[in-house]
Amino acid sequence: MYRYTSAEEQTFTRDEPTVLSYAVLGCFTFWLYAFGPAVTLLREELGFSYTLLGVYSVVWSLGAAVAGAAFAQVARRTTRGVLLWSSAAATIGGAALFTLTRSVPATLLAAALFGLAGATLLTVTQAILSDRHGSRRDRALTEANIGAGASAVVAPLVLGALAATVLGWRAAFALPGVVLVVLYLRYRRASLPAVPRSHAAGRRGRLPLACWLFAVLTAVSSAIEFCLVYFGPQMLLGTGLSAAAAGTALSANYLGILVGRLLGARITRRAGRGVPLLYGSLALTGAAFVLFWLAGHPALAVAGLFLCGAGIANLYPIALSLTLDASDGREDQANARSQLVLGVVAAASPYLLGSLADRHGLTVAFALEPVLIGLCVLLLWAGLRHARPA
Repeated sequence: MYRYTSAEEQTFTRDEPTVLSYAVLGCFTFWLYAFGPAVTLLREELGFSYTLLGVYSVVWSLGAAVAGAAFAQVARRTTRGVLLWSSAAATIGGAALFTLTRSVPATLLAAALFGLAGATLLTVTQAILSDRHGSRRDRALTEANIGAGASAVVAPLVLGALAATVLGWRAAFALPGVVLVVLYLRYRRASLPAVPRSHAAGRRGRLPLACWLFAVLTAVSSAIEFCLVYFGPQMLLGTGLSAAAAGTALSANYLGILVGRLLGARITRRAGRGVPLLYGSLALTGAAFVLFWLAGHPALAVAGLFLCGAGIANLYPIALSLTLDASDGREDQANARSQLVLGVVAAASPYLLGSLADRHGLTVAFALEPVLIGLCVLLLWAGLRHARPA
């Protein structure tokens, strides 16, 4: 157990539920960030189109949307521990199906299971951190995403390294499963926060408008990242890199995410800094994407990816924290609805980008990204405006 020394920070404690949540989120993120480069390599093996590549994202995201629609009701009927470990087991099953089969239908089914079980695993982890840390959930979520950022850096590197060996890239998908089994053996008897009574009772009523605006902000900010994850390697192919090199080069984006989250965790040690951090992150993301988008040289494109990662890093955790803060005591419902909206938006945006790429070319299709960034700015402004009276 670790504690900060200042009087202001002593209330934030990294206890067993917190450490467990951080580790589980890291495992899920490894799969999430390995999935995009893996689909690129799968496309090279099976020879399908950009549109079908986008379908993998759609299927994953629709699974996540189903998880978001059902989470609040399921969470009222079971404990955090049962939900955590059952969703972890199901996600391991999705990884096994994705790697042990070599056909489009089977791998699409695996993507759906990945989305459903993985989103449940993510949502219950976020719920545990929210239950445990309350008003300081912004810090907990930001710190949790540092480990996620580290996994994002490691995942494509491990994938690329194994792709060059006799084991192949599929072996990378077994690693998070092994870690989750170890975590279960270590923490299966850990005392996780109980579901708050207001959640268990199914508190009725609509979520406030500000909560919905921040939930959509969470989803759209994630869509910015997903479009880069799925199609960033394809864009790098146009600079002269091979498919394996392009998948590995995507690690620059993930390294930027890790650096950005380390800075974000430091900034959010004091309350009230989340909104300025969010505005600054959106500005950096916009400028960095222009560099990546227009660069014709591999080094400039990779530099743009790194800076995009630094900008994207804190969009999701801070936007989610704003969503939960604006929920008027309905955190489970807000958490679930944010994942539902995220699933729909994350499904639509890469599919739309892939369809545009097939018709007009990938460079033109990537014009979708500045639109999403501008929409995030408007959603943040509108959410804050409606949240002020409360």
